[in-house]
Amino acid sequence: MNPDKKETQNGDQASGRYVNYFKIGHNAFEFVLDFGQIYEEGRPASLHTRIVTAPVYAKSLLGVLRESIEQYEQLFGPIPNGDK
Repeated sequence: MNPDKKETQNGDQASGRYVNYFKIGHNAFEFVLDFGQIYEEGRPASLHTRIVTAPVYAKSLLGVLRESIEQYEQLFGPIPNGDK
């Protein structure tokens, strides 16, 4: 998170949700990012949040996430690959 940027909210506090499952799709006009949780093999994931955004913002998200991961790894060491 960047403390230098001021963010506004519409009177509500942003709520946090735990995520260990991600699904991403796209078409010519937008990216769709689904977030949820999965705990037992063979059971479907429980999706709780969907983000729909334009390709330019999806690419911006990729850059911000990449930068954040690089900073994290400089401080705490490499993150293991999450592939199962």
